Formats: sequence, C-alpha cells, structure tokens
Amino acid sequence: MESRSQPAVREDEQVARRQDPAAGSVLSPPHAPPVASRGTVIGNGLTWLAAWSLRVGLIAVGLVLVGYVIGSFWVVLWPVVLAVLFTTVLRPPAGWLIRHRIPPALASIVVLLLALGAIAGVFVGIVPSVAGQVQQISAAVVAALGQIQVWVSGPPLNLGEGQIGDIVNQVTQQLQRSASAIASGVLTGVSTVASGLLSIVLALVLTFFFVKDGPRFLPWLTSISGRTAGGHIAEVLSRMWAVLGGFIRVQALVSLIDAVLIGIGLVLLSVPLALPLAVLTFLGGFIPIVGALVAGTLAVLIALVTQGFGTAVAVFVLVVAVQQVEGNVLQPILQGQSLKLHGAVVLLAVTAGGSIFGIAGAFLAVPVAAVVAVLLRYLGEEIDKRDRRFAEVTGQDGAAPTAGETAPAEDGTAPVDGDAAGRPLGDGDRPPA
Repeated sequence: MESRSQPAVREDEQVARRQDPAAGSVLSPPHAPPVASRGTVIGNGLTWLAAWSLRVGLIAVGLVLVGYVIGSFWVVLWPVVLAVLFTTVLRPPAGWLIRHRIPPALASIVVLLLALGAIAGVFVGIVPSVAGQVQQISAAVVAALGQIQVWVSGPPLNLGEGQIGDIVNQVTQQLQRSASAIASGVLTGVSTVASGLLSIVLALVLTFFFVKDGPRFLPWLTSISGRTAGGHIAEVLSRMWAVLGGFIRVQALVSLIDAVLIGIGLVLLSVPLALPLAVLTFLGGFIPIVGALVAGTLAVLIALVTQGFGTAVAVFVLVVAVQQVEGNVLQPILQGQSLKLHGAVVLLAVTAGGSIFGIAGAFLAVPVAAVVAVLLRYLGEEIDKRDRRFAEVTGQDGAAPTAGETAPAEDGTAPVDGDAAGRPLGDGDRPPA
C-alpha cells in the first residue's frame, strides 16, 4: 500500500506545481505566451512606422492635389462658398416665412431684398460721414507731417532742411521709376474689383436658389448615394450645416457687440470717422485675430493724427479692453459649445488660410476648420461604434475566450481543458484524443 501511494503523492505534487508556479516548479505554466526577441520587436516597430509613414505621405499628396484643384477653380468656387455663407444667415427667416404659407420663391426674394437693403442703408449712412470728414483728416495729416519735420530737425536726428529735401527727392524719383509698376498694380486692382463684383452677383443668384431649394438637397443626395453611404453623408452634412450656421450667427453677434462698444468709445473721444471705423470693426470681426488687429490699428492711427497722442492711447486702451472681453468672455460662452476649437487651432488656421489664399483664406479659415473638426469627430464616433460592436461579439476585452476560460457544459460533463469544476487538467489527466 505504501509503495502504491508514493507515486500518487508525487503526481499530485507535480500537478500542484504546474498549477502554482511559486511552489518552486521549473516547468512553464500551460498556454504561456511566446517571448519575442529584440530583433522581432524592432522589426515589427519599423514595419508599423513604415506603413504609417506611407499613409501620411499619401494623405499629404492628396491634400496638395486638393489645394491645387481648389486654386485652379477658385474663381468658380468662391461664389459658391459665399452663397453657402449667405444661406446660413438667410435660410432661418426664409423658413419662418415658408412655415407661414408664403411660397418658397417669394420668401427667398423677400429675405434677400431685405438683406441687400440693410447693407445698402449702412453704406448710405457711411458715405456722408466720410465725405464730411475727409477735409478735416487731410488737414490733420498735413499738420502731422509738419510736426514730424520739426521732430526730425531736432535732436537726436538733427536733420537740416536740405537733408530732408534730399530724402523727399529720392522718394519722388523712386516713385517716378516705379510708375509703370504702380500703373500695372492699379489696373490689376481694377480687374480684381470687377471680378469681385461679378462673383458677388453670381453668389447672390446662387443664394436665392440655395435658400429656396435647400431642403431638397439632402434627400436628393441620399437617393443617389444609396442607403448606407447616403445616411452617413446626410448626417455629416447636417452637422456641418448646423456648425457653420451657428458660427456665422454667433460671429455676427460678437462682431456687432465689438463694433457698438468701439463706436461709442470713438464718439465719446471725438475721433473722426467713428461710424466707418465701427463698420470696419464689424466686418473685421469675421476674420479672427487679424481683422480686429487691422481695425484697431487704423482707429489708433486716425486718433493719433487728428486728436494727438493722449487720445490715441485712450483709443488703444479701448480697443484692447473690448478685444479682451470678446476673447475671454463672449467667444468662450457663445462659440465654445458650437465649434469646440482651441485658440491655437484658430490662430494656425487663420495664418495658413491667409498665407495660401489671402484675405479670402483668412476669412474662411475658421469655418473650414470647424467643418473639418465635425468630420473628424464623426469618424471617431463611427470607429468607437465599430469597436463596441466588435467587443460585444468577441468579449469584453475584444479577444476570443481562451481555452482555460471555457465554461462547463450545461449537461454537467467536463470541458476538454478542465474538469467539472473548471480547473485545468494535468498532462497525465487529459482524456485520450
């Protein structure tokens, strides 16, 4: 009996050591993962890096091609972009009229005419103000030039009248030599203005059709794209439209508040051209950072020329205070929830858009960045949905159940890799194949 019990005790100890590696067994536990060598790990890392580098390179090439195509067809695309932006503002009031049983075409015409009338009224109010104060500003500029001449004649420059005359003559000669270039620039400017007017007319016509037939676009796009692709496209475009419309309306409100505050301050400080400067501030508000800087600088310069250094400092403080309130209070509250873009992203977008496409690029930089952010968020949501569905099918951790995790059969028999209690079997206890 003792000789028969000793082998059984040894087999029990071997099974226990296999189950408990801390018991001093030198045997590896069952199903141990293979250990990869250093070269294999480095090779896999380099393969992953090469694959992603190729993807990034292809994306960069695609972006360059897209930019080239946009630049080539910009004359046609610019009116379309303007029409879309106008439609985001005019569609809500037109929709209200349509809901009150006014035909869509008539509602679109009424809203468009009211908008054009408001813009024309603003310019009609500006022109007399500018015409009445141009003479005052011209006299102030002449006086300022005289003060500059007196200043450079004294210390530390100590320039005599002869030296100042030589400088003026050199500038005049340089302008005469550049007369052809200046004339060419003037002709280019006239051509640009004519092209801009044509683009605005085309944009207004497109705006009428977009306002009238806008709700028909998504169903038509869904019908030609199919149920699956059309559903994704319709959802993305709906989100983009909501974000774009919210940006335009909120930016208009913020720009209006800036223009009113700065305009009131300029009137109180008796700065000429207060109304035109307020309108310029409103328009500059649609070009983040850059527009406010240009409008504020012009207001400070006019105050410096016409009212003196003290008034210029007061205007500078006014502009900075209003911009701080806008950037730290109004913008985070009104646009934080709709755009969800960091300030650094906005600054980089405006810089890149302005350097590539000029003023139009700076104007469209933030809306384009907001639209791209909407697309990226939607792609992230779809990836998360697929990951959750995959986890529900394969298990909580996204992997298939291992052999040791196999549950006992419902009829009470032991699974292949364990006994009835779910414990793993030793090598000698496995059933024959």
